[in-house]
Order: sequence, then structure tokens, then C-alpha cells
Amino acid sequence: MEDKEKSLKIEEDGRDSQEEDKDYEKVCYICRRPESKAGSMVSMPGKIYLCHDCMQKAFDALNQNGMDLGQIPNMPFMNLNIGDLSNFMRPDMAIPKKQKIKKKKEKEEQRSYTIQDIPAPHQIKHRLDEYVVGQEQAKKVMSVAVYNHYKRALLGNRDESDEITIEKSNILMVGPTGSGKTYLVKTLARLLDVPLAIADATSLTEAGYIGDDIESVVSKLLAAADNDVEKAERGIIFIDEIDKIAKKQQTNTRDVSGESVQQELLKLLEGSIVEVPVGSNQKNAMTPMATVNTDHILFICGGAFPDLEEIIRERLKRKSSMGFGGELKDTFDQDKQLLTKVENADLRKFGMIPEFLGRLPVTVALERPDKEFMMKVLSQPKNAILKQYEKLLAYDEVKLEFDQAALEWIAEEALKKDTGARALRAILEDFMLDIMYEIPKDPNIGAVIITRPYLEKRGGPRIEMRGAAVTAEHAYSRS
Repeated sequence: MEDKEKSLKIEEDGRDSQEEDKDYEKVCYICRRPESKAGSMVSMPGKIYLCHDCMQKAFDALNQNGMDLGQIPNMPFMNLNIGDLSNFMRPDMAIPKKQKIKKKKEKEEQRSYTIQDIPAPHQIKHRLDEYVVGQEQAKKVMSVAVYNHYKRALLGNRDESDEITIEKSNILMVGPTGSGKTYLVKTLARLLDVPLAIADATSLTEAGYIGDDIESVVSKLLAAADNDVEKAERGIIFIDEIDKIAKKQQTNTRDVSGESVQQELLKLLEGSIVEVPVGSNQKNAMTPMATVNTDHILFICGGAFPDLEEIIRERLKRKSSMGFGGELKDTFDQDKQLLTKVENADLRKFGMIPEFLGRLPVTVALERPDKEFMMKVLSQPKNAILKQYEKLLAYDEVKLEFDQAALEWIAEEALKKDTGARALRAILEDFMLDIMYEIPKDPNIGAVIITRPYLEKRGGPRIEMRGAAVTAEHAYSRS
């Protein structure tokens, strides 16, 4: 009797789970890809599904090496007795609900990506102006380079009778830390609605050594494109800290993370077909692979290039001459924008190989931030730091204001830290701590005005109470 009740309960659970699983995709038990990515699944007892790729690889490994599938960590059920189906029907053997993937609703057929989807250079720059302050030349150069690149990708190879081939316009960004290199690329990718992958060159090493291999940057882009190869092939890859793979000047050991990485990157920058793992950074027999053509992927490399200014200054001093039309050598000692005069010869002396620089035809030099630049960054962009704090206090129905002298003090302190625009948030977090802590205590406070004496720890902020025109200085001050 008990056995009959158990079997009835199992049948009821099975029917309930079938109704519940209608809205969920089948997921491969090994590679974890959903049915929409891997295709139709092979159903096994216990609600275990395998894609055809993983099933074929499992059988190949079994036939070639005499391998026991039960030893694979991701396949714990293969060592069970396949004849004892009652073990597979137990509810605790099913895949947990949190690993299920909701089925996507049927979408209308998407139209192909055309040149009309890419805005003109002046439109790209206008959109960048809303989020990025300054760097006018850099925004102009990047807008033109991106527009030409996508014209090449979408229209360049349609006319087979045309013998003119447009080459890639990869970009090299040179600028001090905090000048907006990464933020500029992120904003550009968001405005163009293309997948973006940001990789760090410091983790890349020559193939065969500990660290990420070169193809890992393409694997990140494929993941950002939801494993859609066609979408990834028109994306953007930003390789940051590119100056860290410069050729070492004096070394007696093998340079596996410097010049060799530059040489390995050549094929990706030029355009090649590479195989990358899907859903993983590790290549093995059980990981499905995807073929990606990097010919239409835009590569942007950026770096701070410390001490490059000294190399530029040395070159300019050698060209200085005497006389009424000559330029004095000490003229360049006070020049804060030396990076805008960078040439390929300076980058080669820094340690970048000529083949690498030749595949980055567009060089963008970002200006070093000054006081006026810092003050604009604080308040002008759509996502400005001050606007973020104003929004936070607006939830408490409190108006936040900064007087002009306070903005000047913040900009001056940020310049002293010599970390660019990143220093602004660190300074604001420091003096806004007391404000964010104390203001919610008193519901009668209607407005807070940050003053320079408060920032210099010589007083407190000005407080305006609700329903009163009286402005009083708050009792507490920065300690």
C-alpha cells in the first residue's frame, strides 16, 4: 500500500513539474547553455538534458580513451545503474529551479544592421559632449574614426568589382590617469548600442604561460554579446593599460608579458579568424567553441604612458634653435599638454614595437586635467558627481547646493592628488559623509549649501529650514 502511495505521489509530482517547466528552457547539464543557444536537447531520466555537442564529445572521449563518464565532476549521475529508473525519478535528483532559464517571448524578425543605424560624426560628438567634458580634439578624432570603421564594416566589401579596400581604423589613446579614457569608450559603446569588452593588458601573457591568453579578450566580447557571434563581430574591444606591455629596456629573462604580448596582438588587430570558448575562459574538450572574425571588431588601446612626457620633451629640446625665431629649451618645461605633441617615434622609444603601432593608425592624445576642467566635470555632464548627490538628498526632500568658492576648493584639492577626475569622488565622499549622516535626522531641513569654510574645516554648511526664510549656519563642522 505504501509503495502504491509513493508511486502515485511521484506521478503527481511529475505532472506538476511538467506544467511548471513549460515556461522554462531546457539547459545542458554539462556546458549550461540554454536550448536557444545550443539547439535541441537530448532528454535523459531525472530531467537531465544534454546538447548534441556535449553528448558527442562524451561518446568520443569514452570510445578513444576508455574513459568512465562517472568520473566527470559535472556528470554525477552517469555512474548510477541505468536500469534502476526509480533513482532518477526522485524529486531531489532534478535540476534546481534557480538554474532554470525563463523562455524568451517570440520576437519579430530583426532588421539587418545598416549604415543608417550609425550616426554621423557630428552627432556622435554631440552625444559625447553631454557626458564627457573637455577633450574636444579626442572626441572629434574618435567620432570620425568610429564612423569610418563602421562604414567599412557594413559597406566596404559589398562591391566585389571595386579594387579599393578600406583598412581598419584602430585607435590608440594616450592620456594621464583620470583624463577619461575608459569613460569615453564606455560612453561611445553605449551611444552606438554595440557590445563592449574591456580587457586589462597586465593580465595577458604569451601563450603557454600563467595568465590570460590573447584570445581571452575576444571571449569577453562574445560574452558581452550574449554569445551572438554576428553581434560580437561588430563590437568594440578596449584594451586598457596597454603601456604595461611595453618592451623592457634591460632584461636578462624572457619577456612573456611585454613585447611578446604585442606580437601576439598583431593578428587580432589586423583581423583574423580565432576560435574562442563559449561561456568560459578555459579551452578544454568539453567546452564548446565559436569561430569569431576580428576583421570588423574595433580595437581601442589606452594607457597612461608614464614618463612619456620626458621623452617628448627631450625630442622637442633637440629641435629647438637660437635666434629671434628660435624656441627656448625651457619653454617645454612648463608645458602641461606635452602629450598632445606625441609622435610614433616617442612611443617606439617608450617600448612599443613598430608593427604594433602600425596597426593602430589613429592616435588620440587626451589633455591633462586643469582646474577649469575639474570644475566642469563636477557639475556639467548628465551624470555629474554633484548631480548624483543632489538626487540622493532629493529623496529626503532636501535641496543640495554648492557655492562657487566651494567648487574651486574641490578642484584645487583634486589637482593636488594628481589622479585626475577620479580624485573628485574621493574628496566628495570625505566631506559629504557628515552631511548624509546628519541631514536625515531633522525633517525640518529644506536645503543645504556647501561653503568653502566648511570644506576647509573652519565652519559648517549653511542650512535653510522648511517654511522659513532664515538661513543659519549649522552647529556641527568637519572634524
